[in-house]
Amino acid sequence: FVREHFINFSGRSGERNNGFDVLYHNMKHGHLSTKELADFIRERATIEEAYSRSMTKLAKSASNYTQLGTFAPVWDVFKTSTEKLASCHLDLVRRLQELIKEVHKYGDEQIKAYKKTKEEVSGTLEAVQNIQSITQALQKSKENYNTKCVEQERLKKEGATQREVDKAAVKLKKATDTYKLYVEKYAAVKSDFEQKMTETAQKFQDIEETHLLHMKEIIESLSNTIKEIHLHIGEVHEEFINNMTNTTVESLIQKFVESKGTGKERPGPVEFEECNTSSAVEGVKPRKRKPFGLSGIMKKEKDTESVECPDADSVVSRLISNNNT
Repeated sequence: FVREHFINFSGRSGERNNGFDVLYHNMKHGHLSTKELADFIRERATIEEAYSRSMTKLAKSASNYTQLGTFAPVWDVFKTSTEKLASCHLDLVRRLQELIKEVHKYGDEQIKAYKKTKEEVSGTLEAVQNIQSITQALQKSKENYNTKCVEQERLKKEGATQREVDKAAVKLKKATDTYKLYVEKYAAVKSDFEQKMTETAQKFQDIEETHLLHMKEIIESLSNTIKEIHLHIGEVHEEFINNMTNTTVESLIQKFVESKGTGKERPGPVEFEECNTSSAVEGVKPRKRKPFGLSGIMKKEKDTESVECPDADSVVSRLISNNNT
């Protein structure tokens, strides 16, 4: 039943027997559909490529966000996930481009098949043209016959002369013979047309079935490709969710402490220590003070200091004496 669709549609008794023209152009439209499908897939690939570039740019921007504070490690999670998403979409672009090549290859095969089919159905095209021509002539002869019949009856009713009636009868006979001739011609042409049109309609249906099956295979390949990529995208999202679940508040704080910590040793205790004056004085050189006495006395003191070498006790006594003064 299915394989008789085109045969029933072939226009064997339809208006102007135009089924062949419809089916032939439908075959050519198949190549147009193939081209448009390739354009559609190409546009999808362009969108995916633009999206991949945008995701790559977004991943890079995550590296430029502040690395200060406890939240900083989260940007690494975002960056990694976004890069993987960009890679998934880029992989889809590559696979779509491969699919486009297959569609173009099929389109080239279609053109070759159409040229071959055109040669094979040339006989049917001739049969179509014959029956269209005979149909037109048959219609005109029928109209002429009906006109002559009406004309003869009119003359008889109006009481025309026998000569006029006989003349009309001759014209009617000629119109009748012509009409019968075209009826016979139509019968012969019709038989040839139906045989060739049936074969050609079956050929067109075979071509169309093959075309539609091939187009469905391409679409199935497209669907499977997108489905597979979306599964990978789902895995990336699942990985992102797991990474964020594992990125706990405690772990973020711990990372901050490990990267920014200044040490684990606490400062030791400090106790009050008594001043040890003896040890503080040892090794201290006496400070020269500018006396307010006379220059002679100063000179005497200098001479005395240069000669004497007092011990530590005498130095302390002198310092105390000077301070009291």
